[in-house]
Amino acid sequence: MPTKIPMRQCLGCREMKPKKELIRVVRSPEGEISLDFKGKKSGRGAYICPNGECLKKATKSRALERAFSSQIPDEIYDRLREEMEVGQ
Repeated sequence: MPTKIPMRQCLGCREMKPKKELIRVVRSPEGEISLDFKGKKSGRGAYICPNGECLKKATKSRALERAFSSQIPDEIYDRLREEMEVGQ
């Protein structure tokens, strides 16, 4: 029996993709928002594709704010942009 590949939806393009292809943004139980590249941090997670267009769409639609029900600091968006530039 083949192993099941976990799928998650990107907040930008709204497409279902394998979890390993996406970047996880996590809100810890203390309310701190950070990036989680290993997928092991505890807390509420939201996923986004590692490309700039998806990040622009997610920023414009305030998708991360809705996913976490809180304000997202600009540093998180800046760090996401930096990580996406490094990955390309």
